[in-house]
Amino acid sequence: MKQTDRDALREWEQFKDDIRRATPVDPDMSPADIERHRAELEKKPVEWMRFFFPAYAKYAFAKFQVKAIIRLIKNGEWYEVLSWSRELAKSTICMFIVLNLTLTGKKKNVLLTSNNKDNAVRLLAPYRANLEANGRIKAYYGIQQSVGNWAEDEFITRDGVAFRALGAGQSPRGSRNEAIRPDVLLMDDFDTDEECRNPDILNKKWDWFEKALYPTRSTSEPTLVLWCGNIIARDCCITRAGAKADHWDIVNIRDSEGKSTWPEKNTEEDIDRVLSKIGTKAAQGEYFNNPVTEGEIFTELTWGKVPSLKQFQFLVAYGDPAPSEKVSKQSSTKAAWLCGWYKDKFYVIKGFLDRGLNSDFIDWYFLLNEYVKGQTVVYNYVENNSLQDPFFQQVFKPLLAKKRQEKGIELSITADSDKKTDKATRIEANLEPLNRENRLVLNIDEKDNPHMKRLADQFLLFTLSLKFPADGPDCVEGGLRIVRKKVGQLAPPVVVTTADMRRLNKHRI
Repeated sequence: MKQTDRDALREWEQFKDDIRRATPVDPDMSPADIERHRAELEKKPVEWMRFFFPAYAKYAFAKFQVKAIIRLIKNGEWYEVLSWSRELAKSTICMFIVLNLTLTGKKKNVLLTSNNKDNAVRLLAPYRANLEANGRIKAYYGIQQSVGNWAEDEFITRDGVAFRALGAGQSPRGSRNEAIRPDVLLMDDFDTDEECRNPDILNKKWDWFEKALYPTRSTSEPTLVLWCGNIIARDCCITRAGAKADHWDIVNIRDSEGKSTWPEKNTEEDIDRVLSKIGTKAAQGEYFNNPVTEGEIFTELTWGKVPSLKQFQFLVAYGDPAPSEKVSKQSSTKAAWLCGWYKDKFYVIKGFLDRGLNSDFIDWYFLLNEYVKGQTVVYNYVENNSLQDPFFQQVFKPLLAKKRQEKGIELSITADSDKKTDKATRIEANLEPLNRENRLVLNIDEKDNPHMKRLADQFLLFTLSLKFPADGPDCVEGGLRIVRKKVGQLAPPVVVTTADMRRLNKHRI
């Protein structure tokens, strides 16, 4: 035996020893006690899982996990996709469900498929280890390991339940368990980033599932088809399966209020720390089922030095308020950006893009005006469509008056009530051409400012479907419209003389 094989065997035995120690059985229980307790547990699947897998079920189950467990055990004929974020235990919960169904006799033939054979074997390993070493499973359901039909990629229990690991693209033929066709088709970690970037490979893989794997099931016997995987691309096997599923369960690391969906395990502090160590694109894809693609519209950004503010004819401080006072991590961001036009370039000079209180938003205007220090004129504007007008009249104006009094600074902000077209197409139509021609310039001196970083992220992750927030680019686009309007208003009038008219129109007398 090679050293690597010895190490693998040692790790495997250690793994089983850990399971044995975690699943002791009360020696004072009689067979009748065990039978009675087993019947009680089988009526309560969540309690059943806590009892048989204490080493895995270290934390209290989240509500969405409990709902999935009940739903999947209750429905014999069912097609479901679990798109749960990383750290939400989707593979572990799937194992609990499948072992419950097989040990209680509801399912007899499990086919576990992954992106390749090695990964499928790895995912099947905890099933085999628990069936071999879990003391409570042995005491309550008998010895499971059979003689002669027990390999890492395929085994049959003494009760006649078959398990098989299969890599995508391999032939699933021979997956019958005597007369029983597969009645659990489990696809776990099926997609890969590389395959999803190649439509031909993706189509081929999906065809294999639909034409080779799925038809292994019986048409007349109830079958559980269960997909387990994140949405790693807009078009991937998970999204295609989700479109066909009886239920597609999409759960992110945080909910719509910005709170942990499994607080018993993932605290807000833990999530913040993890997300702080990776980029926005990776965080959205891995933890929020939002596979945004960098550079769909704004392929790259231009950073440059901003001319002296004295050289600008005027500047515009444009704000886009989110009326909500919520500061949760999923609430809308408020934005205020100082912009200006100089020598055919539009400069984004300084600004703010964050969640906060309405009073903070108004403070930003004072800070931007203090930054300019009177070097040129600043026009202050705030977006104010018909839906925002009640907020502007009832909240914004009184707060502004209060701030003026507190600071002793006379500062006026004009409501921008112009009707606007669709947000996404407006951003693309007005800002993308400038950016493509390197005439949309972000202040390089602010490149390390967290607010400017958030703005750059929103530009680079911008899509017409607005799968990622675009409050910053929307605010910058508002500033550009005001700048262009002011340039037109301040331009000297064009004087056309009678001689010019005669020269331009030969028919004029």
